[in-house]
Amino acid sequence: MSTAVVVEAPGVHRLAGHTPRDPGPGEALVRVHAVGICGSDREVYQGNRPEGYVRYPLTPGHEWSGTVQVVGAGVPASLVGRKVVGEGFRNCQVCDRCHAGETTLCTAGYEETGFTRPGAMATTLTLPARLLHVLPDDCDLTAAALMEPAACIAAAAIKANARPGERVAVVGTGTLGMFAVQFLHAGSPGELLVVGSRPDREELSRQFGATDFRTRDQDLPDDFDVVIETAGSASAARTAASLLRRGGRLVLTGIPAPGAEGLDPTDLVVRQLEVHTVFGAPPDAWAHTVRVFAAGLLDPLPLVTHELPLDGFAQAIDLVGSGDPKVGKVLLRP
Repeated sequence: MSTAVVVEAPGVHRLAGHTPRDPGPGEALVRVHAVGICGSDREVYQGNRPEGYVRYPLTPGHEWSGTVQVVGAGVPASLVGRKVVGEGFRNCQVCDRCHAGETTLCTAGYEETGFTRPGAMATTLTLPARLLHVLPDDCDLTAAALMEPAACIAAAAIKANARPGERVAVVGTGTLGMFAVQFLHAGSPGELLVVGSRPDREELSRQFGATDFRTRDQDLPDDFDVVIETAGSASAARTAASLLRRGGRLVLTGIPAPGAEGLDPTDLVVRQLEVHTVFGAPPDAWAHTVRVFAAGLLDPLPLVTHELPLDGFAQAIDLVGSGDPKVGKVLLRP
């Protein structure tokens, strides 16, 4: 029987029967291969996600890969059988931000797969075909399940606009941090520093292209051109800003706890730092991610440490929040 994870309310979930929903006009039905668990899924389960950014009961799952099984009216039949990943934000397509390509800023309100709409922790997922990005036929779908966090970092890399030869740095050594290393390395930096709290991540950082690795308690430079922060804490944001030269470019991707003390505005102004933020990934970042992945410049598989069936949802949530350095990306396999 087809199954799905359903979170009825914070702390309450069940494995339920799943009936695939036939695609309507403009939609596609995807058979899910793998779905990733991230901190925001843990927030959904614990009830910590901000009001308006989750709707119960819910089938979670916004990081996923799969194969198109059926398409609705108006969708090219050639899409059937293709390996795909998909954008999460269900933008309205008609507001000024959507027309500008900034779909994560849609003024119609927040709607996203796996948070306010049914997600991929099920055997199948039906969604608008316009959100799909087609992958190479020979790609590894397990690796492709990490395209969503990679796309968020692609958005950061696009905003950072690092030029060949510039000195760049990444603060944070989790999944997002390791993707940031790979994207920046692909741009031929003059130097690529990784700063984190886990010394055990040095080997992987260097494997992905880092030229230097330091922990936050070590002496840190202050003359980098570009820094991407991925750790999600106020202290990490301050560390990231401190690494920059005057006029440097900072991109924040982590989300600290509400009320956290942030960056010093006087420091930002006096040093004329250029600060960008990222929340989700617009279409251009998704397209860039798929291109980089297809070109073999993005290697997600070393980040995957656990693969569990859908009935391992509770265990997966515990693993993600365990703090165990041996736990990387956890996937569920419907």
